Amino acid sequence: MGKVIIVEGKTDKLRLQQLLDEPVEIACTHGTLGLDKLEQLIAEFSDDEVCVLLDADHAGDKARRLFKQEFPNVRHLYTHRMYREVATTPLNVLAQILEGAHFAVNIPDDEDIY
Repeated sequence: MGKVIIVEGKTDKLRLQQLLDEPVEIACTHGTLGLDKLEQLIAEFSDDEVCVLLDADHAGDKARRLFKQEFPNVRHLYTHRMYREVATTPLNVLAQILEGAHFAVNIPDDEDIY
């Protein structure tokens, strides 16, 4: 059983890769999440511990509702609405979100975290 975080886009994935200090697969929905894509994700990660970290906007909320309907065992992580996007959330805030979900994180020394 592995750990998986599902995000919306490549920039979200790159942002999380900067922080994660353990093996975690990061899967992207690449924009609009339809039932076909969701079923593919469910099939691919059905034996894993899956978290969803989506943007705090209309598209993210819509995708989250779909996850809750079709994939209820997924754990939902939330960025703050003031940052709107995972990719624009400060690293220190993302680190707190990930640590709260029991992921090992490491903030790079050369990174401005504020």
